[in-house]
Amino acid sequence: MSLIISQKVNPNNVKQHYWKYAIPSISAMLVSGLYQIIDGIFVGHYIGFEGLAGINLAWPIISGIIGVGMMIGMGAGSLLSISRGENNPIKSKRILNNAIALLIGFSIMAALFIQFFAKDLLLLQKAEGENLSMAMAYIDVFVYGAFFTTAATAIPLLIRNDENPAIATQLMVLGACVNIILDYLLIVLYPMGLHGAALATMISQTLVVILGGCYFMSSKSNTKLQFSLNVINVKTMGSIMALGLSSLFMFMYFSFIIALHNYSFMVYGSAVHVAAFAIIGYIATMFYLIAEGIAGGMQPPVSYYYGKKQIANIKTTVILATKVVCIFALLLVVVLNLFPSNVLQLFSHGDGALMAEALIGIRLHLFALILDGIIFVATVYFMAVNQGRKSLTISISNMLIQLPFLMLLPLMIGVNGIWLAVPLSNISLCLLLMPMVFNELKRIKKIDEQHQPVAVVHQSPQTTSVHA
Repeated sequence: MSLIISQKVNPNNVKQHYWKYAIPSISAMLVSGLYQIIDGIFVGHYIGFEGLAGINLAWPIISGIIGVGMMIGMGAGSLLSISRGENNPIKSKRILNNAIALLIGFSIMAALFIQFFAKDLLLLQKAEGENLSMAMAYIDVFVYGAFFTTAATAIPLLIRNDENPAIATQLMVLGACVNIILDYLLIVLYPMGLHGAALATMISQTLVVILGGCYFMSSKSNTKLQFSLNVINVKTMGSIMALGLSSLFMFMYFSFIIALHNYSFMVYGSAVHVAAFAIIGYIATMFYLIAEGIAGGMQPPVSYYYGKKQIANIKTTVILATKVVCIFALLLVVVLNLFPSNVLQLFSHGDGALMAEALIGIRLHLFALILDGIIFVATVYFMAVNQGRKSLTISISNMLIQLPFLMLLPLMIGVNGIWLAVPLSNISLCLLLMPMVFNELKRIKKIDEQHQPVAVVHQSPQTTSVHA
């Protein structure tokens, strides 16, 4: 597919400016989602339901590392776009270099955390026997490659906000293609189980990081990477983390919710239910990544317009992104409910119990995806306009509101209550967020009024003329 997109889009053409970023962002996330699904297909067909259960038990821990990369990438990326809107290249350079320093520091902490606490976290999810050993085999690889996982998440976001979204997309496509090829080699030809699946991911991420680093030292980059302690600034690091913290909490939320689901399914069901949840998780992840691409494509232009105080353009961009994510969510729900068997057979065949439970998961767990899309757009919007606290509030609320549903519903209706917890809690969350949205509309309206051009009136005895 062609991923070459003009870099000379006029920011005043709002829809064109949005799609300049959204198309590469969606394409990259689509490829990323496809490679994760193909990862699940390889595991489901060549390792079995224990492999699916093992990788799903490991995912909450790995997701935390990815969340750190998202925090740094989204936080620094938003500040990078705002500084470019302000025409401040020195500030842009400082933001980039402090982002890289944060990646190094946090990846070391993540590696140590996994080394000492991974097994305990798996046991908390009631992992046992074969699925426990498979999960540990998967996680062990990330102890040594935490930096590459973190950096491979952040660097494409930084490149995108450096006014080169097509290059960011091409990097992610390359990494995904390498991952798929290595999955075939290390799972099918040389059966290394989940350890092989993790190695495939790590090697592809290493390639993305190396090429991304080369970009920021090349003539194609607008912001240059500088290896010097003189550029390290604690205040800049704090701003990056504060603005991107909601992205970390979003991933921590996913980690926590997946872990709690795994625990509940093991208590009220069995490893088959965890494997079914893994299949539903692959489908949901596909939606989440594309929805994130739709919302993420909105972030650079909205940050740019916010720097320019062009409020009307911000409104147009946000409305467009919301329409796109809602249409996509509705289409996916329709397809899943009309053709569930065709989708599920991609991940397994001949396991009737697994397929039956996954079918229930599609009906009960995925019916309210449109609300997930709206929550994504709201979270990214607040981050894009330097309202990190509000973005963080949404992410934390999204996590906390799940708890009563996940704890109470299984007690009342068993396993089906676990499947229903997320969509019902999302309905509640959207109702609770409405006041925040209305207050934000008032805030940006006030900014718009303050930056309207003032009419200057010139009067003479004969005529009166008005100039805007």
